[in-house]
Amino acid sequence: MERKVRVRFAPSPTGPLHIGGVRTALYNYIFARQHGGDMILRIEDTDSRRFVPGAEDYINESLAWLGIGIDEGVREGGAYGPYKQSERRDIYREHVKMLLDAGKAYIAFDTPEELEAARAETPNFQYDASTRGRMNNSLTLPAEEVERRIAAGDQYVVRFLIEPGREVKVNDLIRGEVTINSSILDDKVLYKSADDLPTYHLANIVDDHLMEVSHVIRGEEWLPSAPLHVLLYEAFGWSDTMPQFVHLPLLLKPVGNGKLSKRDGDKLGFPVFPLEWHDPKSGEISAGYRENGYVPEAVVNFLALLGWNPGDDSEVMSMQQLIDKFSFEHCSKSGAKFDYKKGLWFNHEYMIAMPDEELAALFMPVLEKKGVTGFTPEYVAKAVGMVKGRANLVGDLWEQGDFFFKAPETYAEKDVRKRWSEDTPRIMEELIGVLDGIEDMTSANAEKIVLGWIEENGYHLGNVMNAFRLAVVGACRGPHMFDITELMPKQEVTDRIRRAIATINR
Repeated sequence: MERKVRVRFAPSPTGPLHIGGVRTALYNYIFARQHGGDMILRIEDTDSRRFVPGAEDYINESLAWLGIGIDEGVREGGAYGPYKQSERRDIYREHVKMLLDAGKAYIAFDTPEELEAARAETPNFQYDASTRGRMNNSLTLPAEEVERRIAAGDQYVVRFLIEPGREVKVNDLIRGEVTINSSILDDKVLYKSADDLPTYHLANIVDDHLMEVSHVIRGEEWLPSAPLHVLLYEAFGWSDTMPQFVHLPLLLKPVGNGKLSKRDGDKLGFPVFPLEWHDPKSGEISAGYRENGYVPEAVVNFLALLGWNPGDDSEVMSMQQLIDKFSFEHCSKSGAKFDYKKGLWFNHEYMIAMPDEELAALFMPVLEKKGVTGFTPEYVAKAVGMVKGRANLVGDLWEQGDFFFKAPETYAEKDVRKRWSEDTPRIMEELIGVLDGIEDMTSANAEKIVLGWIEENGYHLGNVMNAFRLAVVGACRGPHMFDITELMPKQEVTDRIRRAIATINR
């Protein structure tokens, strides 16, 4: 019987969720939904020294913002909990004992000073079959001594006993079969008595098995640990339920070589975290995609195509389309350059396609920060709809359409020099009279009347219309002029023209 697809995303609450981790979560989610499976969120908090307050909430909020749904987790519950590793101590103790009783692991009392001395004595020292015989562990000490030291409260670790000379095969859905000789592996620490918690290696294997995880989809950086995990599955007698491994390509710097880092984002001006992060220790604030004006669907689409392609020319795809098209066969083995400019392009495309009302709702917090109030949602939506084609980010809507919400306080100097002559104030006074006489200020009707007046008086169309725009907008920019005046109250339009007449001096 074919196993049900069950995947897990297992971040550590040690800080903000990196965008590389977001992509890993996304691929897990897409794969699970494609196969009618379950998405598990497991919190790996066994390293108590690195715990950061607020990080777990940040992870949950980030995934929710991006639309990455969780079926089982700390918040959602489920039949395989607890879903926080610090709450599974009894389970890990039981499995540590299983390995010790089976002779698959051993207790080591080596102090940090003793380990440092061994490293100094032996170049490239690692704790393995060639060195453990001279170290301070249950393989070299009498059983009575081991029991006595444990009873006395001496701190110890439990190490996995790796037999050298074995060819360990890891089957990976992206990389194929990877073979590593066990002789290069060290006897990894599986458990530490100091905090009564397991290390990553043991906890993950036990949890993946007990939670019936079918596919372990994680970053390429975890590939070196895969042979150890294969050996652990064998040691527990779980080979038949070993999950299928998938190691995703790294996200690389946009410029140069190496893994994408926060420093790259700071240098080039793009976020590497989904949400803004306030470091509780340093007080440092790191930029987030949400606060920088990205649409979550655009971020998802952008990330999905970093290291994977749909096998055709598709680019802009909904979450459901990604689910329908996704395949590990089209994932790259090599790293993917983080083309943040392409991310902006995706956001632009999604903003254009978004209903004006929805985009206006995202824009409202920007208006609030600018101290702008008193405009109806309908007004904001229409204004946004006129300028969104020129914006890449939600914040750009202010730069492109601020004149809809406040009168210009200054006027672009180059436009004044080019578009405002000695005759302009007189002509603008006439224009005020023309506008005052228009009852129907819809774009088409106002345009017909104003252009007719310009032609009738023999005025230069470009000069008049550009001066009109300069007076209302503050610069020769923006959407169709009569679309602007249809939305704005007519009194506001004429007041702005009067202000420009009184303010602009040539």
